[in-house]
Amino acid sequence: MDQYSSYGDQVSPDLENGDIVNCKVGFNINNKEACVKGKTLPQNLSSSILRKKSDPMLVSSTVRFQMLWHFLTNLQEVILGTKLAVLFPAIPLAIAADYYKFGRPWIFALSLLGLTPLAERVSFLTEQIAYFTGPTVGGLLNATCGNATEMIIALFALYQNKIHVLKYSLLGSILSNLLLVLGTSLLCGGLANLKREQRYDRKQADVNSLLLLLGLLCHMLPLMFRYAIGEGTATACSTLQLSRVSSIVMLIAYVAYIFFQLKTHRQLFDAQEEEDDDEEEKAVIGFWSAFTWLVGMTIIIALLSEYVVGTIEAASDSWGISVSFISIILLPIVGNAAEHAGSIIFAFKNKLDISLGVSLGSASQISMFVVPLCVVVAWTMHIRMDLDFSLLETGSLAFTIIITAFTLQDGTSHYMKGLLLFLCYIVIAACFFVHKIPQNQISEGKQFTGLFSA
Repeated sequence: MDQYSSYGDQVSPDLENGDIVNCKVGFNINNKEACVKGKTLPQNLSSSILRKKSDPMLVSSTVRFQMLWHFLTNLQEVILGTKLAVLFPAIPLAIAADYYKFGRPWIFALSLLGLTPLAERVSFLTEQIAYFTGPTVGGLLNATCGNATEMIIALFALYQNKIHVLKYSLLGSILSNLLLVLGTSLLCGGLANLKREQRYDRKQADVNSLLLLLGLLCHMLPLMFRYAIGEGTATACSTLQLSRVSSIVMLIAYVAYIFFQLKTHRQLFDAQEEEDDDEEEKAVIGFWSAFTWLVGMTIIIALLSEYVVGTIEAASDSWGISVSFISIILLPIVGNAAEHAGSIIFAFKNKLDISLGVSLGSASQISMFVVPLCVVVAWTMHIRMDLDFSLLETGSLAFTIIITAFTLQDGTSHYMKGLLLFLCYIVIAACFFVHKIPQNQISEGKQFTGLFSA
């Protein structure tokens, strides 16, 4: 059997037994199904900017056994197919640091660095699977796994009853996407196009803004309810019940949004992909290989997330930085570095629709899916978690969403808008840098376990 097939001047491995495929979108001699274009979300387009092509001939000339050749080729595509591969050594170092009982701040820092390339690789693998599942299933998979790292960290924080860490990390993801990522993208795009305004499709921004405003309402109602009724056990119970009902409403809204995005109004979200048809990513590994790697990467993310959640207080004490600052500022920046960098690069290329899709899409997913999902999961675990993020946190979220909505209302952008969003993020970061909470509040969920289960 011929191990290779020629496509133009490029020599590519064929798909055999679901292992390797390398083809142009819409055309493949031996497996046309592998080239069916899936629904590519902006998050995947953003992460793809940091990928690099690998040469399958590097391993083919020296490996004779086909199974070993497939494994090494997949390993090369998955591990070396990203410009962030230099950070992969942080993963075994974090595991070794935990095994040999190194300082907990070292474990935290190494785990945080190790999560950076893993988040980008999960995006890559879900995109590869999408080529074989079709646009709807692929788009649903991409939408679900778009913020897998934040979701796993949140679930581990919930499991360890660190409710404040959970809320801080999710709040930080929303603030980071709306102010840091969007602001930096608009700033860099405006500086690269000083003599003219950049334009984008307002329709997508309007939909995401409405979602974020609905999420803000669901966050503000428990806070206002607590201040209106007063403190007490009865108030806490009512606030918890209100939060659970609101979370179900938010999940329904997010499911409707996914249906809106993938089915009824796909044209609003497909416009950003039409410009990049010539640069379309191609499937480079088979379905089962991608699925196996995705499971393995998820397990590693879970392990590192457990390290991060378990050592965050020790890192805070050692570095003299508040837990709120680490959770709200550092975790989102490092965990989504690949996605953020891709968004900025697309803004430089005057492709703001993709940049907006990354920032607004990720913020909407965290606000309308991950946060209410954590409330529902906590409900099943008999853990008290509500949507009351306290006054300072909810106020920061409210101003962020309102400022972002005003910024995007006219469909045009320039560097001044980006600069103001970025400066807003700096002010909020400074606020949480000096904000301290008592250590006993970080794990306060333990004392409420089972008290307010419904």
